[in-house]
Amino acid sequence: MDWLEITGTIVGLFYLWFEYKASIWLWAAGIIMPVLSLMVYYQAGLYADFGINIYYLLAGIYGWLLWLKGAGGKKERPVIHTPLKQILPLTAVSILLFLGIAWVLIRFTDSTVPWLDSLTTALSITAMWMLAYKQAEQWLVWVVVDIVSCALYVYKGLPFYAGLYGFYTFIAFFGYLKWRKMIVRSF
Repeated sequence: MDWLEITGTIVGLFYLWFEYKASIWLWAAGIIMPVLSLMVYYQAGLYADFGINIYYLLAGIYGWLLWLKGAGGKKERPVIHTPLKQILPLTAVSILLFLGIAWVLIRFTDSTVPWLDSLTTALSITAMWMLAYKQAEQWLVWVVVDIVSCALYVYKGLPFYAGLYGFYTFIAFFGYLKWRKMIVRSF
């Protein structure tokens, strides 16, 4: 399965580049990468990561359609800050997802890392939703996901994905700074 992990890593790098540039092409990579990752994560026993990639696949299609549509008659959806009124609901949903996924993994799988796998999965669901709406703070959620994922993949013996997520962590910080500047330029 190493070739799948390597190919997924390469597609993931393209995804990250397109996301950093706020390019709609991130969604094309965001459709291809989950298909590859489904096989890698199942083989590694990372069942929540497996499940999140089904979500990523569907979110890739949704995000692409949403970005194509634009916002309010504008040609392109603008980058925005996360509205304050969404922070509490996003936090609550993330916590509920985390606990629910952990319960499923503990009760119904042989996962050796149910809590960390659940944490990255729950936060990834939240971050993808924020990305679909071009919220700059999605990058901050990804920083947490990427740091935890990097350590988790080292532990599970997935060196290419560990390296990819280590790189994602670095880029997520700069992505946040870039997207913040894009907000200022759009007004």
